[in-house]
Amino acid sequence: MTKVGFNLLAWSAKITEDFYPITERLKSIGYDGVEIFVGDPDMEAYKKFGNHAKSLDMEITTVIGLGPDENPISPDASVRKKAVERIKWFVDCAEILDSRLIGGSLHSAFATFSNNAPQEEEYSRSADVLSEAAEYAEQADVILSVEAINRFECYLCNTVAQMADIVNRVNHPNVNAHYDTHHANIEEKSVIGSIHEVAPVVGHVHISENDRGTPGDGHIPWDGVFKAFSDINYEGWLTIETFTRNDVDFANSINVWREYSKPWDVAEKGFKLISDMKTKHNL
Repeated sequence: MTKVGFNLLAWSAKITEDFYPITERLKSIGYDGVEIFVGDPDMEAYKKFGNHAKSLDMEITTVIGLGPDENPISPDASVRKKAVERIKWFVDCAEILDSRLIGGSLHSAFATFSNNAPQEEEYSRSADVLSEAAEYAEQADVILSVEAINRFECYLCNTVAQMADIVNRVNHPNVNAHYDTHHANIEEKSVIGSIHEVAPVVGHVHISENDRGTPGDGHIPWDGVFKAFSDINYEGWLTIETFTRNDVDFANSINVWREYSKPWDVAEKGFKLISDMKTKHNL
């Protein structure tokens, strides 16, 4: 049975007490959990929020980003070592939150380009870093879910084929693929076809409209998308990810320059869309 989550990046990349009533309202709508961005160094804030979510019977998943000084595909071994240590720190944060999944572009640094097409040795370096990190994650019972993101945000892993290749190179039970409908809409020949292609390795899903607004208000073919998830017997999270300019620093860092939809419109209408589709397609 799939679970439905909502990414709190719609409000902020920082852990604040503002998340508490937001999480409570998401619970009242019917969500099974929330997703938060891990980057804030305040470990006590993670502990408190994890306890609050647990008190509501809300689960937590996490997403991350890596910077150029901790790039898993850097030719500099010291930078790759920092990447391993950073991912291990993400795992420590997930443990404090009682989260069992870390999604995002764990394969390479965000918006860091070499002005070349991806190289074979870069895929090897990425897999080596993830393999070492996966051993640490396994001890904490945390899954590393590697996301394919669009060409404007990275160059190593844009498609599900590249994502599956990295996962298969690592070949570890604590590493799988994180599929995002927004990125697939940009990079894949067929959004629905790409779901079938990623089926053997997929472990996490972001439900995100083509413009990052309310699911159902854009042109993602949701009926076909949910049928495809049903066809492949997907049983993981269906987590809505939308972005706003509520957290200006974060919005600027990911090139979000306008409002797509109000967060609560996304949360309420998005939940209805997912619920209707889950019922229709027996997810």
